Amino acid sequence: MTLAEFDHAAAHRFFAADCFNGTWDLLDRKDRSAEDDEQMLLRAAASLWHWTQRTDATPENLSVGFWLVSRAHAVAGSPEESVRYGELSLSEAGKPGVAPYALAYAHEALARGHAAAGRRKQAADHVALARKASDRLADEETKKMLLTDLATIPT
Repeated sequence: MTLAEFDHAAAHRFFAADCFNGTWDLLDRKDRSAEDDEQMLLRAAASLWHWTQRTDATPENLSVGFWLVSRAHAVAGSPEESVRYGELSLSEAGKPGVAPYALAYAHEALARGHAAAGRRKQAADHVALARKASDRLADEETKKMLLTDLATIPT
């Protein structure tokens, strides 16, 4: 196979999803090691990068990608990076046509990042904004998952 024959679009589709799912596997692991944390961060970043290479990527996709990187940094102990990516998630979530869950989860990311940095007031402010955004969620399962996630953030 030559480089010209390689299907870059298919590779980006595959790795965007595969790295996203691999990140979740590590996020869900209760006994993550420092090496696992590093792999989690690398996979989250790789997922986002592959999304940025896709011609069909929407602001919603990018908001979710930035959210995942933010979440990975929060649980890996890098709160400032978590906040930085949470802000990028929020920026994408505020664009026209983006589903309401993306805005709610962008605030969840910022709340988690600020909480990890010990900034309880900012965390509480973003939890409140995420709860307010959850009022616009039509899907009850998504809303329940968001509220469950918010309950794990110390404020």
